[in-house]
Amino acid sequence: MAKIVLGFAPTRRSIFSAPDAVKYANLTREKLRSMGVEFVDIDDISRDGLLHDEADRIRIAARFREQKVDGLFFPHGNFGTEYEVARLAKELNVPVLLWGPRDERPDEKGVRLRDSQCGLFATGKVLRRFRVPFTYLCNCRLEDPEFEAGIRNFTAVCNVVKAFRSTRILQIGPRPFDFWSTMCNEGELLEKFNIQLSPIPIPELKAEMEQAKAEGTKVAKTVAYCREHFHIAIGDKELETVAALKVAMQALAGRYGCNAVAIQCWNALQGEIGIMPCAANSLLNEEGLPVVCETDIHGAITAVLAEAAGMDESRSFFADWTVRHPDNENGELLQHCGPWPLSCASCKPTIGYPLAFSHPGAVEAEAKHGEMTLCRFDGDNGEYSLLLGNATGVNGPYTKGTYVWIEVKNWKRLETKLVEGPYIHHCVGIHRDVVPVLYEACKYIGVKPDLYDDNEDEVKGKVCGYESRV
Repeated sequence: MAKIVLGFAPTRRSIFSAPDAVKYANLTREKLRSMGVEFVDIDDISRDGLLHDEADRIRIAARFREQKVDGLFFPHGNFGTEYEVARLAKELNVPVLLWGPRDERPDEKGVRLRDSQCGLFATGKVLRRFRVPFTYLCNCRLEDPEFEAGIRNFTAVCNVVKAFRSTRILQIGPRPFDFWSTMCNEGELLEKFNIQLSPIPIPELKAEMEQAKAEGTKVAKTVAYCREHFHIAIGDKELETVAALKVAMQALAGRYGCNAVAIQCWNALQGEIGIMPCAANSLLNEEGLPVVCETDIHGAITAVLAEAAGMDESRSFFADWTVRHPDNENGELLQHCGPWPLSCASCKPTIGYPLAFSHPGAVEAEAKHGEMTLCRFDGDNGEYSLLLGNATGVNGPYTKGTYVWIEVKNWKRLETKLVEGPYIHHCVGIHRDVVPVLYEACKYIGVKPDLYDDNEDEVKGKVCGYESRV
């Protein structure tokens, strides 16, 4: 599971009850600890452990920067000091969570101690003035289920932003000539998002494979793993080459500091190494290093986003939107030659041959059914968006490769989005509902969310914590 550390900066304003603000800050600390949330505190910087003083804010910013916090959490124990919140948030440039506990009933004299909700309205406006994006968790009690769900969602959002901002993709070979749809703008990805590519030629990959075979130990371990977890329908030498490819890609990704790989999987590769790379891709995907086909850089970025949204607890799968379901008007086939990770399979997979090529090294298995998120980061003409929505695995005819038939709410609406763009026939799936997390993360990474289910209010409700109260 990913490790996310929050900067915890509860705030107050002097004209409201300071003791109550301290009380709620401490209760919030206890709640976060009980949830296992890691945070950097300010209780040894500010005398009351609260943010409301400029000199304290400067020291708090230095502490949070030194500790490399991934997000900021600003509980409003009373009205709060909105300009100190905004200054700190602007300086740190990480995701921001606003929340305040429900205010109590006014006492018998009509006195209110905190006015936390009112302060949240003020802070939201000032953050907008500072052009700081933020996430809002609706005013609720610490014991309400919305609070824990909101914190969990926010830490996942922080994980997406952290992964996106540090993405470097190992690009093995150029895109296949026939795949103009997978072209990308390398310079623009760097300029807009700090996403870096590490391109290497196929001969460098081949040399690394030969070195892996000569060393032997890691290749032998990989072969043994394959024999244990897969049915093997290819020869011993071919399986050794699959293992060597896996070991080589892993080594190259580490050497170039990459967190994802995009490989030119056909057809020059087969002339160089004699196999399809699908099974090797599958092995790396299972280990949490996303590998996508056809040098689809945007596809690799999508896989990084999906797995980060799931807090790196679930593996994603890279698929083609392929053909309509023969019996289900809202059904579609997701399929690829075999890069899907083992944990996605509903049965023991086979390492064999693909549908459209004659070389060995593909994987065959139907994926598990159940709830999924499907998504696609893409762009053209300088604009980038993230297509995302939910799907459910359903029964359908057998087909070659790694595959699953899925059902969505309205296939024709989704199909139109895919054709009209900026998307292509590739997507990434994950067996979790991470739509709210990805939707919210878009505001921090400068990408437009594009919900194919047309359910923005529902998704925002899950993010902000008001869904269960509607």
